[in-house]
Amino acid sequence: MTPWSHLGLGAAALCAALATSPSLPLAADGPGQPYGIMSGDVTADSAVIWGRADRSARMIVEWATAEDFADATRVVGPAVLEDSDHTGKVIVSGLSSGSLIHYRVRFQDLEDQTVEGAAVTGSFKTAPVEAAPIRFVWSGDTAGQGWGINRAWGGMKIYEVMRQAEPDFFIHSGDYIYADGPIKAEVPLPDGSTWTNVVIPEKEKVAETLDEFRGNYRYNLMDENLRAFHAEVPVFAQWDDHETTNNWYPQEMLTGDDRYEVKSAALLSARAKQAFAEYTPSRITSTDERVYRSFSFGPLMDVFFIDMRTYRGPNTANMQEDPSDETAFLGAGQVAWLKRALAESEATWKVIASDMPIGLVVRDGDMFENMANADDGAPKGRELEMADILSTIKAEGVQNVVWFTADVHYTAAHYYNPETAGFQDFTGFWEFVSGPLNAGTFGPNDKDRTFGIEVDFEKAPEDGQVNLPPSAGLQFFGQVDVAADGTMTVRLKDLTGATLHTVTLTPDA
Repeated sequence: MTPWSHLGLGAAALCAALATSPSLPLAADGPGQPYGIMSGDVTADSAVIWGRADRSARMIVEWATAEDFADATRVVGPAVLEDSDHTGKVIVSGLSSGSLIHYRVRFQDLEDQTVEGAAVTGSFKTAPVEAAPIRFVWSGDTAGQGWGINRAWGGMKIYEVMRQAEPDFFIHSGDYIYADGPIKAEVPLPDGSTWTNVVIPEKEKVAETLDEFRGNYRYNLMDENLRAFHAEVPVFAQWDDHETTNNWYPQEMLTGDDRYEVKSAALLSARAKQAFAEYTPSRITSTDERVYRSFSFGPLMDVFFIDMRTYRGPNTANMQEDPSDETAFLGAGQVAWLKRALAESEATWKVIASDMPIGLVVRDGDMFENMANADDGAPKGRELEMADILSTIKAEGVQNVVWFTADVHYTAAHYYNPETAGFQDFTGFWEFVSGPLNAGTFGPNDKDRTFGIEVDFEKAPEDGQVNLPPSAGLQFFGQVDVAADGTMTVRLKDLTGATLHTVTLTPDA
């Protein structure tokens, strides 16, 4: 695979941090890093390092295989200026595969280049090129439905629980922020207690300006659990709707939402995409069209990150019988890329990281937000694209495809069985759902059996309860372990790290 052929990221913009390195002199008046550091989009020989300074400065990264940095390689990165909100990215390369890499980030003052701020340290593991055990975690939905950083409760606790699982990487499956979700200082709870949120001006209203979108990312990075997690676990970032606004599509005008002075979803999403590029440790830049991409983890696993937001048509009744611009969901270009990339993959497992589930009904008023249209028969509307993808997978003999997603704010394991489906021209496969990370809990959703969805397990609020706070305990993530012999074990976990359900998959030859 050549997952970077479409990405041209040089030293762009982003950086932040807390901890200091005792091996470097500290400059009390040097550029600070209040938001932590991150690594992401890791390959066998490279990774993206992210940081943010508290002023205009020069980003400097050192990486080493030794924890004491005795063999450090120094990379002078970009100047981080106002136009990037003082964020910066550096791609470090020439790394050894399957290795633990230590790195540290510091910033040099641009007015007095003899002054450097304190270094912040982190680590990540590069991808293997040979068959080796792999562990990753995934989930979605951070700081949604008014549930923000409650320091009295312990902050975003689930990030610390995931850190303790020691994953090789993390897939954030979308709703990275809630740009459309203002945060109040206090939220009364049914038991008479009060949930208390950290508040900042950028979270007092829906995001419309570029700085308001940026502020949503800065807000999440105020949580110490998240910063500690980022320092040890590389991130692969996806986006869905709430990075812009709920249920948006490119043609939408928000004429019925009085919260917005900016009515064009296209304009809002352009600003949202720039903030997403600036504040995630990805190879995506603000000028890139594509968010979808792929990564190799040696002979055992390739991961395909898809984008169900950018290329979709409008939300409709979703019952069209023929493909058209209106039924687009991934869009023709992305569908062609995914079918080709899956057919070319020689990895044992083909993991599809999706920002929405396949057979769960997600409504947008009287219209439909997801591909499922609550009709169990033949594919219609947006389901036509999925039918094309699944039938091509079967025709090309692509084996061991597994889907991982979030979005619906509960956790579930689904098997899609062609024998019970309204459309049967596909090979059966598994889909695993997890989330939220720190947001309201909902569900379970209605099922659409066009693709034969069967519920193996689901955990959601009981008795029709909606928008339960993180303190209710129904926050979820998933953990995937691929053994050296190719066996994949998927565990659905809760806020305490307890395993709720396990599925073990043996690959087809």
